[in-house]
Amino acid sequence: MKLVANLPDPADYILGLRTIPAVPKPGWTTRFEFTIADPKTGKVVRDFEIVHEKLFHLFLVREDLGWFAHEHPEFLRDGRFAWHGVLPRAGGYRVVADCYPHGATPQFLLKTVYTAGAFDEPANPVGFAADRGPRQAANLGVEFTTEPEYPVAGQETLLFFRLRPADGLERYLAAWGHMLIASDDLVDVIHDHPLYAYPEAADRPQVQFNVIFPRAAYYRIWVQFQRKGVVNTVNFTVPVRRLGE
Repeated sequence: MKLVANLPDPADYILGLRTIPAVPKPGWTTRFEFTIADPKTGKVVRDFEIVHEKLFHLFLVREDLGWFAHEHPEFLRDGRFAWHGVLPRAGGYRVVADCYPHGATPQFLLKTVYTAGAFDEPANPVGFAADRGPRQAANLGVEFTTEPEYPVAGQETLLFFRLRPADGLERYLAAWGHMLIASDDLVDVIHDHPLYAYPEAADRPQVQFNVIFPRAAYYRIWVQFQRKGVVNTVNFTVPVRRLGE
């Protein structure tokens, strides 16, 4: 991403979203079309900065936090972004658009889409619980800890991810890791990248993110790391307390 001097005051741009079919069918391919419009003029933006090798980062999260996707829609000449994908189960999905219109400030815009059909039972019908146990992804193991051990809303939390094996670690989209965090009610969504990374530590490579959780809630954390050309995605669940609890 280029460094830009004299950034304008932050303003939320307008996210347009059209799906074909208009009501997605779970398990069927849906075409998603996105536009980003200037809030002052209403005109569709056609010039974007590249951020982490892409013009547009798309995230989708199912309402029960049981499914996650990180995609990169194709930019069309008329200013639209297009992506074809499958929503696996009936229900609601949070749609997150992360982009940087030229001459503006980075945008992080959200919408919700609902599929056809009766909503499925949630993947976790009894509610959320802390889940920090080690994970094994496609070709990478991930161990997770936080400092402090019990995060507090409004205060900085350090998130540490230790990776095994140590060989073959690579940058994914120009970063040593990508993270998306969502609260259990999908109100708060955060996209972040590592503050520190030590990929060459032969015994225990470690990647560190620093996050401020905005509210007391349960948060699902998805992280992605690349090893030998394979993108590994794992998730953890962390309860965040109010100050003084």
